[in-house]
Amino acid sequence: MEFPWQREWSVAVEAARAAGDVVRHYYRRRVTVRYKEAGKHNPVSEADLEANRVIESYVRAAFPDDGWLSEETRDSPERLNKRRVWIVDPLDGSREFLEHIPEFVVCVALAVDGNPVLGVEYNPIRDELFAGAPGRGAFLGGEPVKVSPTDDLARARFLASRSENERGEWDEFKPEIQVELTGSVAYKLALIAAGRADATFSLTPKNEWDICAGAALIEAAGGTMTDRYGRRLRFNQQETRLPGIIATNGALHVAVIELLRRHGKFPSPS
Repeated sequence: MEFPWQREWSVAVEAARAAGDVVRHYYRRRVTVRYKEAGKHNPVSEADLEANRVIESYVRAAFPDDGWLSEETRDSPERLNKRRVWIVDPLDGSREFLEHIPEFVVCVALAVDGNPVLGVEYNPIRDELFAGAPGRGAFLGGEPVKVSPTDDLARARFLASRSENERGEWDEFKPEIQVELTGSVAYKLALIAAGRADATFSLTPKNEWDICAGAALIEAAGGTMTDRYGRRLRFNQQETRLPGIIATNGALHVAVIELLRRHGKFPSPS
């Protein structure tokens, strides 16, 4: 059966690779950095901005009538009237990029009627291209991948944010689970989709562009991803910030919710 998003898939892959070339170029040299309103943990560099322009040029040329939502573009309510919206983070993991930790990705996703139907993530330093679409499957470097079969919480590998770990947000969970510090949230999701890790969660808000591509990858690979309260994710919303996420290989999702509930981080059944 013909894959319905083949052209979109091809454009997303080309755009991600082209933006990755930009990011790789800046990774090897000194860049100009400024900080957004959120302060020192939210840097933006020339690499973010130029990669954003590259992705937008590919998408606009191929699909001029689609909506657009990107971290590095001023938002417009016009996208809310579109069924098809491209959701982009040209460089998720700017902190790792600036510290020369190769755990960041270019993210290109397409949401249709609020559902993530396609996600592409590219790590230009490790030359890892993750691509996936629910119904087609997930791929790493063109080879099929799927989530891990791990169903034991004690043996599961959880990926954690360095900044969240520095704030002590994982301390109470460490006696019960194995925690590995890893870069951007999008990269974590891609690694889970590829079966290289088992789960992650974040109790801090995440923007749609941080997670849309990863949500498509996780679902395509057979995993499960919800917001931090176990609710289904919807994209292209007026409020782009979600309250947090839970992403697992599927087999662990209920166990992770129970872990969070034991620690008072998940609402108890009414």
